[in-house]
Amino acid sequence: MVRAVMTKPTSAIPLAVTGAPQGAAAAASSAQFPLPGWPLFRLGFRPFYLGAAAFALFAVPYWIAGLLGLVALPSTMPPLLWHAHEMLYGFAVAVIVGFLLTAGKAWTGLATPRGATLAVMAGLWLAARLSAVGAPYAVYAVLDVVLLPWVALALIRVLLKAGNRRNLPLGAILLLLATANVSFHAAVLGWLNIDPLWALHAGLALVVMIECVIAGRVIPAFTMSALPGRQLKVPAWLERSTLAATALSLASWVLLSANPVTAAGFALAALLHAARLWHWQPWRTRARPILWVLHAAYAWLPVGFLLLAWAQLGGVAASAGIHALAVGATAGLIVGMVTRTARGHTGRPLKVSRLEVAAYLLVAGAAVARVLLPLVAPAHTSDWLVVAAAAWAAAFSLYLWVFTPWLLSSRLDGKDG
Repeated sequence: MVRAVMTKPTSAIPLAVTGAPQGAAAAASSAQFPLPGWPLFRLGFRPFYLGAAAFALFAVPYWIAGLLGLVALPSTMPPLLWHAHEMLYGFAVAVIVGFLLTAGKAWTGLATPRGATLAVMAGLWLAARLSAVGAPYAVYAVLDVVLLPWVALALIRVLLKAGNRRNLPLGAILLLLATANVSFHAAVLGWLNIDPLWALHAGLALVVMIECVIAGRVIPAFTMSALPGRQLKVPAWLERSTLAATALSLASWVLLSANPVTAAGFALAALLHAARLWHWQPWRTRARPILWVLHAAYAWLPVGFLLLAWAQLGGVAASAGIHALAVGATAGLIVGMVTRTARGHTGRPLKVSRLEVAAYLLVAGAAVARVLLPLVAPAHTSDWLVVAAAAWAAAFSLYLWVFTPWLLSSRLDGKDG
C-alpha cells in the first residue's frame, strides 16, 4: 500500500509544471487547441472541491446556530446525526471523490468520469445535501447511497484496465465507506438494529485510513521535491507498524466497548505516527506554507489518537478525539490538498498566496478552538464553538474567493483537465 522507503519524489497526483504559460500566451494556447465542454466538468477535482468548500462554508455555521437555538436544524433525523453524517459524507467524502477521480487519471493515463457523467455524479452529491434538510428521509437515503459505489467501481475499473494494482486498496476502502453509509441509513430507518453512530465511527475510521495511506505518499514526496537532494527514508517496519496499529485500534474502537486494550492501541498508534512525522522532517518546511500545512495537519493524528485513548479510560469525552481527527487532521489535510492540487491541475505555480496561508491558519485555529480550548476552559465551550465555526467559515470563504474563478475556467496552459 505504501512504499516504506521512498527513493525519489513521486506524488500521488503529478503536478503541472510551474512554468505554465500565463496571460495572453495561455489564451493563445487555449484558442489554438479548443477543449470541449464546460471546464467545471473536465476533471473530478473541479466540481467536488468547489461543492465541498461551499458546503463547508454553510454547514458548520448552520450547525452552531442550531445548537444556539438561532435556527431550526433538519428534522428528518436527530440533528447530531445530520451534522456528523454530512461533515463526513457531504464534506470529506466529496473531497476524497474529487481527489481520487483526478488521481485515477494521473495514475493510469486513462479517462475517469468527465462531462455529462461527472455532472450527474456532482448533481447526485448536491441533491443528497439538499434533500437532507427538506425531503422525506427515504428520498435522502436513496440519493445519498448511490455516489460512492459508482465512484469506487469507476476507479477500480481504470486501475484494473491499467494493471495498477498498487492503488486498488483505495477502491476497496471506498466500497467499505459505501457499506458504512448504507448501514447508517438502514439504522436510522430502523431496518438495521445498530446504533447509527457506530456506522459513522466506521466511516470516520475509513477516512482516517485513506489519509494515512495518501499522506504517507504525498507528504514526503512533496517535501523531497521542495528540498532537492534530501531523502526522507522511513524504516519499513515503522510504515507497516503505523498502518497496522492504526487499523487495529480504529477497528477495536468501532467494534468494541471502551477498554484498556483499545486505549493502549491508540497510544501506540499515536507514538508511531509521531515517529513517522519526525522522519519527514517537518521543521524544514517552515518557510513553505504549501508544505507545512500538510505536516501540521498530520500532527493532529497522534493528538487525536491520544485523546481517543484517554476517552477509552473515561478521562475525556470521545468527541475531543473525534474532532481532533475530523477538524485538525482531516480538514487540515483537505485545505492543504485542495489548494495544492487545484493549483497544479489548473496550470498555476505551486506557491500559495497570503489568502491561502490565512485559510491554513484559520482551519488550524478552528481545530484548536474546537478541540483544545474546551478541554482547558470547559465553562466557555459554547464560546469556543462559535470561534471555531467563524474561523472555519472564514477559511473556506477565502478558498472560494481565490479558487472559484479557477475551477470554473480552463487551465492556464491550455491543457485538458
